[in-house]
Amino acid sequence: MALTREFKDTVMELCKAPEYRKALLIEALETYLEGDIPTGNALMRDYLNGCLAFSEIAQAIGIKEPSLRRMLAPKGNPQLKNFLQIFTACREREGLSVHSLVV
Repeated sequence: MALTREFKDTVMELCKAPEYRKALLIEALETYLEGDIPTGNALMRDYLNGCLAFSEIAQAIGIKEPSLRRMLAPKGNPQLKNFLQIFTACREREGLSVHSLVV
């Protein structure tokens, strides 16, 4: 199902708030840990799209942006190593410590 422009605009607006971005990252991590890879990918895509950070994160982890987009596509399945690099880069981008992620 394609996202509407209104939904994308809403996510981008919400991503202006640091607390929302933090919550989105935590939710993505929890979803991955529960084994729901497609939903985890969707949440990470929402974060990266909302923050306009696909290019920045791809560069930070040393891969091309199209590869990052494929990893997080609905049928994508990033290896654990790749996911941890993506998540760590996002966490550092937000200035979050590992301890601050504990809710």
